[in-house]
Amino acid sequence: MSVVIIGGNDCMVRKYIDLCERYQCSAKVFTQMKGNLREQIGKPDLLVLFTGTMCHKMVRTALRETKGKDTIVARSHSSSLSALKNILEVHISG
Repeated sequence: MSVVIIGGNDCMVRKYIDLCERYQCSAKVFTQMKGNLREQIGKPDLLVLFTGTMCHKMVRTALRETKGKDTIVARSHSSSLSALKNILEVHISG
């Protein structure tokens, strides 16, 4: 299963990826808005939006790219590791 995480903290990127790997998921993490974000998102199975640490333009871009695809969108205001773990528990394990 592929996971794209948008938002979060720069210093937590490696921890986000490691946690996703424990759930047998490949992960891409984008903590900052880059010009080519649209092309890099791809077609993930799960899109995680850490809304407390991202700009509105990032939210709009991510949602526009996954619209009409079979992507599960999970939003969390908190960008903590436990928030990501809860999302993965619900959408991967459940």
